[in-house]
Amino acid sequence: MAKQQTEVRDLQEGSYVMIDDAACKINSYSTAKPGKHGSAKARVEAEGVFDGKKRSLSQPVDAKIWVPIIERKQGQVVSVDGSDMQVMDLETYETITMRVPEDKDVSPDENIEYLEMEDQRKIV
Repeated sequence: MAKQQTEVRDLQEGSYVMIDDAACKINSYSTAKPGKHGSAKARVEAEGVFDGKKRSLSQPVDAKIWVPIIERKQGQVVSVDGSDMQVMDLETYETITMRVPEDKDVSPDENIEYLEMEDQRKIV
């Protein structure tokens, strides 16, 4: 899996983080001041990029955490067949089969933008 390590204090809203081995986009980030016998803690509320589940994380700000490397790519819809569609990547010209999201209406020859992490893809 394409990911890198960073400290929790370097995270910010809108960036990505791995929680429970799932790529998540951070919705809120807050820190609590250090106490008499401890270090500052960070609380992260995030939503899964590919599954939509809400997840939370609470760790010290100097702890290491994994951050996924998610690529934003351009593609062109080649064909639509029911709930599946063929998308051609505009950089590598490879053809990918993706599911059509329920909230999107796509047609052939339409240019789309999608997120890709390893073998997971999602239309933006």
